[in-house]
Amino acid sequence: MREQESTYRLSPELAARRAAIEAEMAELGQLVVAFSGGVDSAVVAALATGVLGERAMAVTAVSETLAGRELEEARELAAEIGIRHELIEFSELDDERFRENTPSRCFFCQSMRFDEIAKIAASLDCEMLASGTNASDLGDHRPGLKAMAARKVYQPLLAHGVHKDEVRELARALGLSVWDKPAKACLSSRIPHGLEVTRERLRRVERAEEVLHALEFRQFRVRAHGELARVEIAADELARALEPGALQRIATGVRQAGFEEVTLDLMGFRSGSLNPVKERNR
Repeated sequence: MREQESTYRLSPELAARRAAIEAEMAELGQLVVAFSGGVDSAVVAALATGVLGERAMAVTAVSETLAGRELEEARELAAEIGIRHELIEFSELDDERFRENTPSRCFFCQSMRFDEIAKIAASLDCEMLASGTNASDLGDHRPGLKAMAARKVYQPLLAHGVHKDEVRELARALGLSVWDKPAKACLSSRIPHGLEVTRERLRRVERAEEVLHALEFRQFRVRAHGELARVEIAADELARALEPGALQRIATGVRQAGFEEVTLDLMGFRSGSLNPVKERNR
């Protein structure tokens, strides 16, 4: 558990927005936070814990689209924050609409996820669920936001106009170890729309990304175009990836993960690179 906040100072304006969020949480009295283990949900969970103590709970929805490493990191982070942490298991693959992998895939995923988390909240007589959605999430292809809006999920970072870089500032001020953790996304985001989401495809991506993690790359994705793996690595890490020895280790490891062909995307890592083209080009 964190013993104290860091000495990192927020700007007066961001400090004021933090205070406003904390005041809102105090009014709610109880809160269940959808907790992925990323920096956004960690900030919401830490703020809720600071205000509500035992009346705050983090819930991680465990399904095929959550990598095993992410689950372990979520457990460790919840312990660091000192928030009660529960797991709830479900399967997005039970929904044919999710498996079909249309551009609306995330709507069905988040609908199922928050419906499951709501079951835990109901058992605690808690009426409010919270997410770590932030203001930088707007404008991208995010059908999951519609699912949350339909369920009246509390999104404090979004409501108070807190952007991703400011979320990291808040995390740093709160003394959270994940303040500079690279952004993550569920494993299904690696599969192009129109290609069915299956358990084997998800596990193959997970195994391939473990290869890059073992090679100590920080920001990456393995996009699964059928039997072809398109590897995206952050631009500031590409030089190391292009070294002959590294290229060979990447290619060998990703093929051993189950892909027949491997290519390195020279445009580097781009969040949402598989989103519909018209959405990316807005």
